[in-house]
Amino acid sequence: MFSFEHRPKIIHFLEQYSFDVLVIGGGITGAGIALDAASRGLSVALIEKQDFSAGTSSRSTKLIHGGLRYLKQLDVGVVAEVGREREIVYDSAVHVTTPEKMLLPLYKKGSLSPLTTSLALKVYDRLAGVKKHERRTMLSAQEAAALEPLLNRDELVGGGYYVEYRTDDARLTIEVLKKAVEYGALCLNYAEMTEFLYQKKKLVGVHVKDHVTGKMIEVHAAQIVNATGPWVDEVRHKDKVADKKQLRLTKGVHIVLDQKDFPLRQAVYFDIVDGRMAFAIPRDGKTYVGTTDTVYEGDPAHPVATKEDVDYLMDAAKTVFPTANISSETIESSWAGVRPLIFEKGKDPSEISRKDEIWTAPSGLMTIAGGKLTGYRQMAETIVDKIVKTHRYKHAGPCITRELSLSGAKGINALNFPDYTAYKAREGVQYGLNYDEAKTLVQKYGTNVDALFNQVKYLHEHGSTMPLALHAMLLYGIEAEMVYTPSDFFIRRTGLLYFDIDAVKRYKQQVIQVMQQHFHYTESQRNTYIAQLEQAILDATSFV
Repeated sequence: MFSFEHRPKIIHFLEQYSFDVLVIGGGITGAGIALDAASRGLSVALIEKQDFSAGTSSRSTKLIHGGLRYLKQLDVGVVAEVGREREIVYDSAVHVTTPEKMLLPLYKKGSLSPLTTSLALKVYDRLAGVKKHERRTMLSAQEAAALEPLLNRDELVGGGYYVEYRTDDARLTIEVLKKAVEYGALCLNYAEMTEFLYQKKKLVGVHVKDHVTGKMIEVHAAQIVNATGPWVDEVRHKDKVADKKQLRLTKGVHIVLDQKDFPLRQAVYFDIVDGRMAFAIPRDGKTYVGTTDTVYEGDPAHPVATKEDVDYLMDAAKTVFPTANISSETIESSWAGVRPLIFEKGKDPSEISRKDEIWTAPSGLMTIAGGKLTGYRQMAETIVDKIVKTHRYKHAGPCITRELSLSGAKGINALNFPDYTAYKAREGVQYGLNYDEAKTLVQKYGTNVDALFNQVKYLHEHGSTMPLALHAMLLYGIEAEMVYTPSDFFIRRTGLLYFDIDAVKRYKQQVIQVMQQHFHYTESQRNTYIAQLEQAILDATSFV
């Protein structure tokens, strides 16, 4: 059950049953906990007050990476843990995670010398358990410049070359949730926890407001987990806070340019003059650059890129890529995300550890905060182990997520996925798509592509007001991925707002019309959801 039409049934079950685990928060951390617990045989409910992955989990740098920069902070434990985990994440979902060769250019006056970089990458390979064929190589200045002709060659002395993994963070979250649902988890978006329910000072449940209908319900569970990312402190303050833990929110901004203006061939990880590091990454005909790292005290639901943020990234990129056409006029889109880091007194945003922590309140509320996208599975395993031990759940099996394929990944792996993609893309052509459109669908949806091809076949025979692939993604999102608003679709199920904003502007009316037919929005709802999308477009394109 993971579509809008199942919503009444999901709400009914949430009201009628008491669960082993209730997760508050539908980002990657909450999704991972729901999957781990459900796959062990526990009864699981998950609620999210916005859309799934609407917070940090759709606004990251979109890399499953081993955290090379944390070596500079001597955060060896983080590097080792997430380095090992990134391989597991890749193996579990090759359709949403792609190996990406990363070039680290070295300059005469840069913060890293060829010798220290070689040693750091060697340590990184060892800590992260990198496969032999993916281990680092060191390059001469000529070799580095040949790999990426846009590089500034002044005082370029060489480069390091190593592997990271590019992902679609929001789609990864959705695939985790869909797999949790396969194991029986009940997951509901637009469902906000408003207050806790107690029995003898111990938590036994929550009041939940369904933002679609306005209905209030009660959900009961033996263990409640606060996995709300930037909202962790807000949720904790609805309980009795008995410790001095608190979050420090920092903001990360990314900008997107078209390849015609910034024709980057190769992903690059580069020094910024203030001592930080940044990425420039080619993707889907675009190049995106990020990220900033500044203290954030605004609304976690609506972080935006300011002119200061954008100028910072443009200046950094222009220094390393002086011939690229980078200006406020050539930036097509942007996004801003908030990192929920655990406060460390006296530390700048970039110095705060990304390590996760779990703590339990006297009421029994478990909170998990900190951590990185890459480490989501390990974080989930750790907290579910703790839940099983605390409640002595005899019916809980061992953790199986290390070997578990996510939704859309069953039977495919790094070796056979290229052949599978080519085979299915040729099949898609038979239904009315061109080869590249079909290939893109396979790469985005993996083995779930058959459901989209069925939609394409029907639409090809009956006509469509928009491109077949786009229409098929919309219908699949509605029927199998809990899409309810145009923003759900354009931002978190497809990423089009970031990587093809022109398509959003071109087809938004047709998409809204299809959604109106499915959901029978009231006039007020329709106006609200249109306004939300227009605001999202404005946030992505206006910098003040």
